[in-house]
Amino acid sequence: MFQGKKLVCFDLDGTLIDSVGIWNQVDAALIQELSGIEVNLNQIQQQRDLQLTAVRHLPDPYLEYCGYLKAQYGFDLPKEEVKNRRYSISRHFLDHVVELKPQADLLIQTLKQQDIQLALTTTTSLFNVQRYQDNNQNINQKISFHNDFALLLTRENVQNIKPHPEVYLNVLKHFGVEAQDCLIVEDSLIGVEAAHNAGIEVVAVYDQYSEHEMDLIKAKADYFVQDFTELLMHVAESIA
Repeated sequence: MFQGKKLVCFDLDGTLIDSVGIWNQVDAALIQELSGIEVNLNQIQQQRDLQLTAVRHLPDPYLEYCGYLKAQYGFDLPKEEVKNRRYSISRHFLDHVVELKPQADLLIQTLKQQDIQLALTTTTSLFNVQRYQDNNQNINQKISFHNDFALLLTRENVQNIKPHPEVYLNVLKHFGVEAQDCLIVEDSLIGVEAAHNAGIEVVAVYDQYSEHEMDLIKAKADYFVQDFTELLMHVAESIA
């Protein structure tokens, strides 16, 4: 899996950090506040995945997603204000609730010790990444996005979000490496598809919030592991 790799790219939400469920809670709180409707958290996630995939080609998919929520749940606010309110609600969760996945920090340090370049390749916003780094002690006491990763690519760096391969094609170009020199670590179906669309091998790490698409993830990923402990075992095998 890691043999001969020069570059490893990590997705953020659901992969390095345990955050997908947090965004379900944020959206549920937003809907409750603006419409009084209580929603199922799994339903929210599936709606969000479908909507973001449908509008991924537009300049601001998250704004369009907030427009979908406005129409679906009868919000009175313009979609721009819905988006602002969504991020206001999210701040407590981003600062205090989100945590790294177990052993993620150890995997990062182990790969760095092997002189493997690391990139953070996420379609979340730079604002969120910076907020984790500045305010979230669950994360910033274990890793530094700016020091541990040679490249950070966020929503602002691409025109097309996953499953479009743009973010991964940009990584290959930046480091001047071939697809076979790179490995991508993802948790979701759209992330796995983005890697495949770029022609790069991908290992999918189990996340409970991707359970509804797990069969497809396993079918499309080149490798599948339950957690970072298992991934560390593969690193050890490649350097033995």
